Amino acid sequence: MKDSEKDYCPLAYTMSLIGTKWKPLALFHLIPGSMRSGLLQKKMPEISNKMFTQTVRELERDGLISRKVFPVVPPKVEYELTGKGRSLEDILQRLDKWGSEQS
Repeated sequence: MKDSEKDYCPLAYTMSLIGTKWKPLALFHLIPGSMRSGLLQKKMPEISNKMFTQTVRELERDGLISRKVFPVVPPKVEYELTGKGRSLEDILQRLDKWGSEQS
């Protein structure tokens, strides 16, 4: 067994992809379908512009969302879950349900 295999932890990998305050929320709000950037940000009213930009860039970099830019003025950007991002749908919905039951 290689050292890299011995130290591999699937949960650590998952948390590296979605383990921030904002990433699960952004992913959750994209479950129904693609969404314009401004609307997605409004769904998370406490997020700053800088943190929103960082969050969606990281989610895109990690292959969980895709970004589509439309060549119009003013610029129009939409985000959508990728197949990899969609595979988290059940987990995110279960977390949402758990939160509803606890509050």
